[in-house]
Amino acid sequence: MSNDYDIIVIGAGFAGLTAARELAHAGKRVAVLEARDRIGGRTWLDERLGMELELGGTWVHWTQPHVWAELRRYGIGLAPSPVPRNAYWWDGTRAVAGTPDELLELLDQPNELLAARAREVFPQPYAPLDSRQLAEFDGVSLLDEIDLLPISTERRALLESFWTLNFNGRLDDAAFTQALRWVALANGDWKVMFESCATYKIEGGTKRLVNAIHDDTRADFFLGEDVRTIAHDADGVRVVTSGGRERTAAEVIVTIPLHALSRVDFTPALPGSVTDAIVDGQLGLGTKVWFTIEGEHPAFVALGGADWPLNFFQSEYVRDGRTFVIGFGPDSSAIDPGDTASIQSVLNRLVDDVTVIESAAHDWVADPYAQETWPMHRTGFLTSALPALQEPFGHIHFAGADVADGWGGFIDGAIDSGLKAARSILAVDQFART
Repeated sequence: MSNDYDIIVIGAGFAGLTAARELAHAGKRVAVLEARDRIGGRTWLDERLGMELELGGTWVHWTQPHVWAELRRYGIGLAPSPVPRNAYWWDGTRAVAGTPDELLELLDQPNELLAARAREVFPQPYAPLDSRQLAEFDGVSLLDEIDLLPISTERRALLESFWTLNFNGRLDDAAFTQALRWVALANGDWKVMFESCATYKIEGGTKRLVNAIHDDTRADFFLGEDVRTIAHDADGVRVVTSGGRERTAAEVIVTIPLHALSRVDFTPALPGSVTDAIVDGQLGLGTKVWFTIEGEHPAFVALGGADWPLNFFQSEYVRDGRTFVIGFGPDSSAIDPGDTASIQSVLNRLVDDVTVIESAAHDWVADPYAQETWPMHRTGFLTSALPALQEPFGHIHFAGADVADGWGGFIDGAIDSGLKAARSILAVDQFART
């Protein structure tokens, strides 16, 4: 009992909240240290543009078992995004207007070809490291696979933009296995995978589920605690914040996003494969921006060019003579989300009769506690980085959407990873007692 706590959890996003709840329910003394002044991590429902908007992670789906179980546990339902009536897209040379079904049809053949081997490569997608074909495919580039497809120039342009959207980043060095993982998790159906990405929100917003887990957690929470040092030895772990506050525990679970781990001094130093993964990073370095346009427009989707500063738009709400639209782009430095003229310039390449009024966003890449949006891995990540990140290093355990077995990059993956870390600690503790 010489330590302050049995376990310290660093980060109060979905992974940290889930791990803390499970450990506290098992009778452990748990402290959760969160650098921000709020809980929720890379999900954040905040008042912007006159209503509550999701600035980070948003969508969930019943094909994602961990988040679905949490919604059922706390009696929380779904809030569907509107069904689009109109679609606009860039065919590589010009803007086209049509129906959502026409756009999906153009994406169907190339995605079917691209992901044809998803279930073969990942027959058990929640155990990706057990794939017998992992070594063969993990070094393969997604762009190289796209180049091999026997498809038209138009379909190739749409396919590249579609996966640029999914990665929320540029596809240079994007792993083919990342695309296969997502499709395999949706039972090999790319349309179900896409539905999982942008169709069903949490009723009451992500804040409702965040608060439900928090309120069900008998742990001590400390906000504004920016952890900068983690030292461990045979006796346990010593955690020190930027303000010099020191706490000790037998074990620590670190849910800090991969890109932000470089802010922490680990003693002894992390294994080379882990530090290499931190240096290499992920590809989710894009932007998400909310904006309103004049008038109450029928719901629409729009897919632009892969190299555009905003390459995807989806209208989400209609309120008081305004339409609220979400825009995604692959490079957070390519556009100022507060510059409505720039947003309108990009949108008008596809939809020329709209006027942007105002906008709002949170720059997750510039956020020191995130430095990335949702994590999407590079070639080689599954064979080199993920095994090392999932392996405990002394008394240090990593968790989060970056290191999830299943839906990496989703709320579901964060919850899954938090459960796994907590259960791993409890299993070792049980073994030691017997």
